[in-house]
Amino acid sequence: MAVQKGDTVVEAATGLTNLRTGVEVTTDTVFQIGSISKSYTATLVMQLVDEGLIDLDAPVSRYLPDFRTTDPEAAASVTVRRLLSHTSGMDGDVFDDFGRGDECVERYVAAMAGIAHTHPVGAFFSYCNSGYVLLGRLIEHFRQATWDAALRQHLLGPLGAEDTVTLADEAILRRAAVGHIPSGEDGALQVAPMWFFGRAMGPAGVITAPAREVLVLARMHLDDGRASDGTQLLSPGAVKAMRQLEVEIPDPYVLGDGWGLGWILYRSGSPLVFGHDGTTVGQNAYLRIVPDADLAVCLLTNGGGAGALFDALVRPLLVELAGAELNPPPQLPPAPVEVDRTAFVGTYERSGVSIEVSLDEDNRIWIQARSTGPLAGTVPPEPPKELVPLTDSLLITAEPDKRVGRHGSFKFLEPGPAGFGYIHSGARATPRVSG
Repeated sequence: MAVQKGDTVVEAATGLTNLRTGVEVTTDTVFQIGSISKSYTATLVMQLVDEGLIDLDAPVSRYLPDFRTTDPEAAASVTVRRLLSHTSGMDGDVFDDFGRGDECVERYVAAMAGIAHTHPVGAFFSYCNSGYVLLGRLIEHFRQATWDAALRQHLLGPLGAEDTVTLADEAILRRAAVGHIPSGEDGALQVAPMWFFGRAMGPAGVITAPAREVLVLARMHLDDGRASDGTQLLSPGAVKAMRQLEVEIPDPYVLGDGWGLGWILYRSGSPLVFGHDGTTVGQNAYLRIVPDADLAVCLLTNGGGAGALFDALVRPLLVELAGAELNPPPQLPPAPVEVDRTAFVGTYERSGVSIEVSLDEDNRIWIQARSTGPLAGTVPPEPPKELVPLTDSLLITAEPDKRVGRHGSFKFLEPGPAGFGYIHSGARATPRVSG
């Protein structure tokens, strides 16, 4: 964990990098920061906007004319802004491996011709990893370099982030944490079966870094786009635009109030709190930034109960140092909420997941999610979970999720005569396909 208040940085570390080796975590340990990587990619895109090379509201196909999805009309209306704010409607969790070569991002984007749109462009927010890979290809196009090289040349190098890396063979030269998942007897943590995602997913989530270097990016955004040596890496206008509300998140319990251009707005009021979360196989990362308090906090973990740890450490720290109260985790209602339970029942599917919502003989609601994509074998299958209504469209799990230490939440969207059209869970909108 690392905390920066003004010019003061405090670091702390505990635990093990790897249960097999017993190597202890230190403040120099590099962790996978997962989707916090998207904020780096978004910053690189906004540099291109500053240079007049990209128009946020131009269709991506203007710059990448070979970009296709299964819906040509929808693909033609996907803009850079839609990608940055996760409103493109594209199926987001496509984790196919395109090898380790420098052309992997280009190959991923070429294969997007087989990606569907799970909802209309701009209809609502739905987290989209594939959209950020497409942004990575946009960066490669204009920088005439791989995303990794562009990241190093235009951001990490000027920031002095020498231990922030993108490849496993770079991480292994450092004190690197590995992920752990509850795959042992009685849910005991064990080393995850894979290091991280394929290289093509780089722009969406494969950066590895020590906590203090994640704060270097935060510091630049707190200092109106300037590096510590005074170099202007991003214009103050672009810095401000990235933290402006672009779209509200349907379920405020999952992440926060809404999304900007590469940042999650955890609290869109005063004081503003923005940042990003990251999840890989067995690792969870958290970054929170409060401009009014000149404060940034980074928590990196590689075991179970990360959400409960965040609640115990980061939430009270934000209150103490910045007076910033984040949205509380969902809690069970004091009394049963009467709703039409049949409206939730059905099968919901998108790339990588199939979700079944059903009623039992006692009219209790159950949800069963199954991974179906390339990552299906990397985590243990989830057991069915009972859901409890909070409102007529928002349900939470009857029991807290042991992995994160809090109740899961599920928002149902687009009600109709046959029931809801989408389930919004894990920040993703998944369409109903039957039931």
